[in-house]
Amino acid sequence: QLQLVESGGGLVQPGGSLTLSCTANGFTADDGGIAWFRQVPGKERREGVACIRATWSMVNYADSVKGRFTIAKDSAKNTVYLQMNDLRPEDTGVYYCAAQGFCGTSGFIPIDFGSWGQGTQVTISS
Repeated sequence: QLQLVESGGGLVQPGGSLTLSCTANGFTADDGGIAWFRQVPGKERREGVACIRATWSMVNYADSVKGRFTIAKDSAKNTVYLQMNDLRPEDTGVYYCAAQGFCGTSGFIPIDFGSWGQGTQVTISS
């Protein structure tokens, strides 16, 4: 059974940092693209945050997080990380890991991903 397990969410003050982890069980992290999405309060759709291709390690970021967030993968551990720095209140939301998808040069969308984690809450507040 395909499974993604996320961890690392929490409550931090503005300007702080968090690292989210997504471990893939049942398949390798090299299968297709892996991405982080977030569900922000008051918004209907999940927003793509960062995406990394299995091959060539090409990455793509939402404009709102460029320069602050970094996505990286450890193939030996079947794990993808999202390092989040300089966090802002508008980064608050539930963060989801998604796999077996497509990371395009122009973007990435939820419907293109076949496997999802359960989500982890990230709250930025003073």
